[in-house]
Amino acid sequence: MTASTNADMLARAQSGAPEGLWIRADQQSGGRGRLGREWLSPLGNLYCTTLVRIAPDDPPAHLLAFIAGLAVLDTVRAIIPDAEPRLKWPNDVHIEGAKLAGILLERRNDAVVVGIGLNVAIAPEVVGRSVTSLHDQGAMAQIDAPVALDLLAERFESRLCQWRSLDTATLLEVWCDAAHKPGEAMAVQRGPGDRVEGVFDGLAEDGALRLRCANGRVETVSAGDVHLIA
Repeated sequence: MTASTNADMLARAQSGAPEGLWIRADQQSGGRGRLGREWLSPLGNLYCTTLVRIAPDDPPAHLLAFIAGLAVLDTVRAIIPDAEPRLKWPNDVHIEGAKLAGILLERRNDAVVVGIGLNVAIAPEVVGRSVTSLHDQGAMAQIDAPVALDLLAERFESRLCQWRSLDTATLLEVWCDAAHKPGEAMAVQRGPGDRVEGVFDGLAEDGALRLRCANGRVETVSAGDVHLIA
């Protein structure tokens, strides 16, 4: 049990921990998601964080959110090949609209910690959200959190190499191929009382979401909470 694997990794990063280190917890008492939400952490799921050190010639650090999403997607596909997981902007993984994993990045100087929560055995009840787990989707019983982490760490390293070798436009194309379909209806909650609806119109050059509204106007969203509209 720990409060937060991200908090633990930030402390280790400050003490000089190297890139590639992973921390895993069986449970968290203070797990956090995006936008300050609580991340429910029942026993049986994967709660982990890795560390990336940013060099002066590295690509933009915020693109690591897309890399992490792709690595989780790769892991899910390896565990349940018949499933059809998709990425949801900016960094969720879902299956048929049900959330399977979430990612939280935090930066301190040259250190970026990448926290990943993956529902392996349990789909926590979250008000207003559909949630699923690997086991719900047909993963074998022997797939547990440590096994999932082994698979994830290997795939994250591979995607990290892509981050450092591909140009940004190509990287975002790779992400889009695994994410929303062009024209997919969605709403984005950008803040209290600030909700905009439209259809997915790709990503901007920096990875911001492009949302085409009914009047033809394109809204560029850099931060917000995406809700898919059936």
